[in-house]
Amino acid sequence: MHDVDVIRNILEQTEIAFPGSTFIKSLHQQYLNRGGLSKKQLEGLYQMAQKVNTIPAGKLSTLEAIILKKPTRYKSSKPDPSPLYKKDEDLEKMISAVLEKYPRHKRVLFLKTKYDNNEVLTLAEIAEIEKFYKLLR
Repeated sequence: MHDVDVIRNILEQTEIAFPGSTFIKSLHQQYLNRGGLSKKQLEGLYQMAQKVNTIPAGKLSTLEAIILKKPTRYKSSKPDPSPLYKKDEDLEKMISAVLEKYPRHKRVLFLKTKYDNNEVLTLAEIAEIEKFYKLLR
């Protein structure tokens, strides 16, 4: 049984009608190499094929049906940028409480600077702050 390749037939007839068209030549090469074309490429082929009088209307309508059958791909919008580092408000309250009682505490001042500069505090440093906070009570 011999299958009819409508897209290939239309590509060949359009290439004969527009021998200088690099668009049709590249579509033909892509179709032969990959075995298919994207929806947008098929739409471009359809626009060019409509200008050719030798292509039967049935083949054009088949191409149109193939185009309609393919899914339309939409590019999703980029997500809103989120901050890389989210500050821990409880940690900030503990640092403030310690500095209220001991405003010149060097280690807590150092950790507060790190916290204010959005540097990631290690688990040991967080444990230190919690220890100083517990000593206030």
